Amino acid sequence: MKPLLAAVFSGFMLALAASPPRAAPNTRTPAFGELPEVQEFIAEMRIRHGFDAAPLTRQFASIRSNSAVLKAIQPTAAPELQRSWNRYSARFLNARRLTLGWFFWQKHADTLARAEAVYGVAPEIIVAIIGVETEYGRNTGKFGVLEALSTLAFGYPPRAAFFRRELEQFLLMARENETSPLDYKGSYAGAVGIPQFMPGSQRHYAVDFDGDGRVDLRHSAADAIGSVARFLNMHGWQSGAPIAMPVNVDGDAAALIAAGVKPSLSWRETRARGVVPLAADSGRCADDATVALIYLVSPDQPGEYWIGFDNFYVITRYNRSSFYAMSVFLLAESLRGAQEANASRAFAGEALGEKAEPTQQP
Repeated sequence: MKPLLAAVFSGFMLALAASPPRAAPNTRTPAFGELPEVQEFIAEMRIRHGFDAAPLTRQFASIRSNSAVLKAIQPTAAPELQRSWNRYSARFLNARRLTLGWFFWQKHADTLARAEAVYGVAPEIIVAIIGVETEYGRNTGKFGVLEALSTLAFGYPPRAAFFRRELEQFLLMARENETSPLDYKGSYAGAVGIPQFMPGSQRHYAVDFDGDGRVDLRHSAADAIGSVARFLNMHGWQSGAPIAMPVNVDGDAAALIAAGVKPSLSWRETRARGVVPLAADSGRCADDATVALIYLVSPDQPGEYWIGFDNFYVITRYNRSSFYAMSVFLLAESLRGAQEANASRAFAGEALGEKAEPTQQP
């Protein structure tokens, strides 16, 4: 190395050695306890509900914004994942969910019958909702509920007000149950337990149906069954009333679809506007019954038209999606068919003098 170049290089190395290393950029999000808006929320919980600020501060200091929650709550922009009834329904209307639902019904038949007697909701509807929500308690969610709700309450502006209210309800619920908020696992949106109730719904609609003195939707199937039935009952469920029926549409259905899933037109007026009942279902609806036109769309395939009655609308109070409500209804119909078929086989066996035992699957 030439003397001048060697001197320059030596000086550069000495200067580099004497300079402090540059700190790596801090990409980690701050703990919730550090955020002013969270500190304000803690102060509100102390004033409004008498919470001790110190434990709340420690709990919020132990959690941070969860990027997976924020990703899950965002509507997809991928064309291949656009709204599709065929793709959505395939997740729930399949042999596995039907078989597991049938076994769930057999295991909890007495509790389901009691729920129907108290709240007027048929067993197949209760079983179908639990099946769609968590596959009968098998998939109740792995997100920390306090972290998920905090992420959405303080990091998702489109629905921050809603999730802040749910966070408040969650902390009240945990205190009432004498459990730590950090102990709860649930969905990315903060829904908890076998029936996936949001905290506000649990506090307002859930019921101690097993009589042990507390509401436990995470571990008690009886509490889950009773709570689903009570939720539907308190939202206007009509015992024995129809839910939905398939129809054809002769003409432009856009205005009827745009009216939404809440029944607002009479069946007589709906027929006058081009809705044609299928032959097998033509006598199921009184002329003055209020109905809604439901359209189940699948890209690049013909959609399905259905009439939704008041009970269909009640199911959408559980989850505000026509896809969801229709999946519940159709799974319930399949479950009822399996139950009736099994009962018929058992009756036939008894009539022939054979021992009546349930089949092992629907």
